[in-house]
Amino acid sequence: MSLMDVASHALRLLKPEPAHNFTLAVLKLRNRSAVPDDDPRLKIELKGLSFPNPVGLAAGFDKNGAVPDAMLRLGFGFVEVGTVTPFAQPGNPRPRIFRLPADHAVINRLGFNNSGHAAMASHLDRRRGRRGLIGINIGANKDSENRVADYVAGVHRFAPLANYLTINISSPNTPGLRNLQEGDLLHDLLKQTLEARDKVAESGQLPKPVFVKIAPDLSDSGLQAIAAAVIRFGGDGLIIANTTLSRHGLKSRRNLKQVGGLSGRPLFERSTAMLARARQLVGPDFPLIGVGGIDSADTAWSKIAAGADLVQIYTGLIYQGPSLISRIKAGFIRKLDQRNFDNISQARDIETDRWVALWPTD
Repeated sequence: MSLMDVASHALRLLKPEPAHNFTLAVLKLRNRSAVPDDDPRLKIELKGLSFPNPVGLAAGFDKNGAVPDAMLRLGFGFVEVGTVTPFAQPGNPRPRIFRLPADHAVINRLGFNNSGHAAMASHLDRRRGRRGLIGINIGANKDSENRVADYVAGVHRFAPLANYLTINISSPNTPGLRNLQEGDLLHDLLKQTLEARDKVAESGQLPKPVFVKIAPDLSDSGLQAIAAAVIRFGGDGLIIANTTLSRHGLKSRRNLKQVGGLSGRPLFERSTAMLARARQLVGPDFPLIGVGGIDSADTAWSKIAAGADLVQIYTGLIYQGPSLISRIKAGFIRKLDQRNFDNISQARDIETDRWVALWPTD
């Protein structure tokens, strides 16, 4: 166990939000190490971006873009910051993060607490020219009168600073936000945000990839509708999936009834089956990022085998510590050696059919 893992274990003795804030403060001071080099067999080329390895940090850890370089130095292949909204907002009342240790899970109802566009842009503007891929996850203010306009503003503000953008319409902690996953609301959102992305590109920049992050609580028909809409309007990929409202199969009794989105190990099976079903729907050339319940090399490999081009982790770090990143990458190399694969991309889809069988159709 590394020194950082020991520290991570000690932080679990603190309440969740103070522990998180302390971690961010320490990471701001961690400027000595270089970004590690990865085995070239882990390199992924996707949407004009070259990912040194497929293991990314999910949005939610670094909401204000304060420590992306520190996270890259831990070994991530890419880092997604946010969710960021146009104006600063405090989020929901505390306490609002709850650990469920028996399930290796977390419930949060943070509510897009962040310092707003200006603060995020200030942080990221200072890192221009540095090595490393950064995604920016954009959202809407809770009290916004026009949420689509909030997303459009995020695209205009951050397309020049991001390697890719994520449209987050799947958090359960902003009332009504998930309605943007449906019907005409979804179509209007996609149309306007992707037009904004292309407008920014007219200034001489290449169009930045735009991914859409969706909820694991969708029905099969809902997933089909989203996949079709994202393709129709020119989106670049799906991130599957955000936190769940389900409490099915939990062992924990403490904090079980807390309101909010559940992340961690209990989300693994459903989110992976959903990922496989999405791969079946969108075909082989459409990018998918797998999130939910990854806490080992085996679970990360399963996401890729089910259909993910890239994976993201967050809750797994809380329980496994930062060495989880290197353990996943080392596990990938072992599996590539066992199968005589030349690149991690060859593992994609090798178990899609098995995982699709676990997805409940309507």
